[in-house]
Amino acid sequence: MPGQEAQQIIEDADSSLLDIIDHVLNQGVVLIGDVMLGMANVDLIYLGLSVVLCAADRVKPPKPEE
Repeated sequence: MPGQEAQQIIEDADSSLLDIIDHVLNQGVVLIGDVMLGMANVDLIYLGLSVVLCAADRVKPPKPEE
């Protein structure tokens, strides 16, 4: 299971914050959230947020060598 490795890193007492950040950047993580503001059962504002966090080399392929 993919999340099992991350859980193992977090639970490991010898893991540092740097190890966790390194793992997240290598594998990538997606955060998704929704907020709805309304008054008197009328929805006034909807805010959707999606964030992808990963290392830059995962998003943009390397330049070909000349």
